[in-house]
Amino acid sequence: MRFGFVLPGGPVRLQVEQAMLADSAGWDAIFVWEAGYGPDAWTLLSAMAERTSKVRLGTMLTPLPWRRPWKLASQVATLDELSGGRAILAVGLGATDLGSWGEVTDRRERAELLDDGIDLIDALWSGATRYSGRRHAIDLSDHTWLVKSVSVVQRPRVPIWVVGVWPRRKSMRRVVRCDGILPMVLDADGAPGNLTPAELREMLGWLDENGGRRPGFDVVLDGETPADDPAAAAELVRPWAEAGATWWLDTRWALPRPDQDNWRAVSQRLEAGPPVL
Repeated sequence: MRFGFVLPGGPVRLQVEQAMLADSAGWDAIFVWEAGYGPDAWTLLSAMAERTSKVRLGTMLTPLPWRRPWKLASQVATLDELSGGRAILAVGLGATDLGSWGEVTDRRERAELLDDGIDLIDALWSGATRYSGRRHAIDLSDHTWLVKSVSVVQRPRVPIWVVGVWPRRKSMRRVVRCDGILPMVLDADGAPGNLTPAELREMLGWLDENGGRRPGFDVVLDGETPADDPAAAAELVRPWAEAGATWWLDTRWALPRPDQDNWRAVSQRLEAGPPVL
């Protein structure tokens, strides 16, 4: 199992310093959040790439329906090249408060944009000069030099992780086309529920039966582990590893608005290093 950390925010220079701390403390990845307005995630990750050597770098996560997928493909490819092949792209529908920015909020429309965006990004990284989908179409056949000027280090592409909602079959079929799953589960009323290891096994069983878990496929869980109790941290993570998770992301979603005490707590957790199973 690999271990990453999702930074809750803060001044950009502080976040770069925290990425450097993670790099030296044995963490496998650092993720930043991508907001409608705020520090630009991909600029920040590129700065981190120049100051680190081992940690993988990505967002948690990018709401692809409100991004121009060709622009995002360029940003991720640039990060992959700068970092020597350490980029990860994590995508999802995006939260419903995207309406605050005048973005599409209808779930079906966002799902179409997500599907089309994933396919268009994959096409560009594969060197295609044309793409035509339900929501997007591009034609760069007169600009092949432009397509060739963008290249990803990782092959066949930068890993694309996507939210997979169980038991929604359409959402799970989307996962089959990607390189990793950020698993979610719905309760009997259709509301987001608390995923259990047993439900994770059920999801992965469905993926195995439908061609979704290829070699290198990632299963990504998240939660909060303590900095001062390695045994307790391991006990929190172990059931997920046994259920099939390949990544654990330490998060601090419950922190209030960032302040000095919270930033210090994040740095202390990073310095303590990831859980040891």
